[in-house]
Amino acid sequence: MTVYVDDMRANFGRMVMCHMIADTKVELLVMASRIGVNPKWIQKEGTYKEHFDIALSKRALAVKLGAVEITWRQTGSMCQHRRIHGVLPAPT
Repeated sequence: MTVYVDDMRANFGRMVMCHMIADTKVELLVMASRIGVNPKWIQKEGTYKEHFDIALSKRALAVKLGAVEITWRQTGSMCQHRRIHGVLPAPT
């Protein structure tokens, strides 16, 4: 099981954001905690699009802690696979 961070760059105020997704909700929430991201900021919770939008500084920390770097296209492909095959991130 794995946590992933993509290479998307979206401006949000003074921050630049990317996506963080995972194979399971538990892994996603554990990594969010480890990098200092509040769990209430989860996006699309309970759906095949479940993720966090994180700042690039948090992305760097996630990578340092073992997150796998992927492209934003790979993120989209993973979400599409989940949607087509009815696979949701494993619940907590």
